Amino acid sequence: MRIEPLKYERIRSERIDRELTQAQVAQLLHVKQNTYSQYEIGVLNFPLEVVIKLARFYGTSVDYLVGLTDVRQPYPQRR
Repeated sequence: MRIEPLKYERIRSERIDRELTQAQVAQLLHVKQNTYSQYEIGVLNFPLEVVIKLARFYGTSVDYLVGLTDVRQPYPQRR
């Protein structure tokens, strides 16, 4: 049996590193806990606005959260 990593492992890791529950993050995103859980395990795709909100909340870039870069820090904001 082959075990594949979660599609968005970093989103889960950021939550766990901050000792947040799925319910707490779901409340931040204004979704039900079950919806957030399905995002986290890859059953539902994260809407772009949710990924942006999480990146701002965690102080990372969207690219970092979705695994496109290993650079954690966010990009400079537009003026």
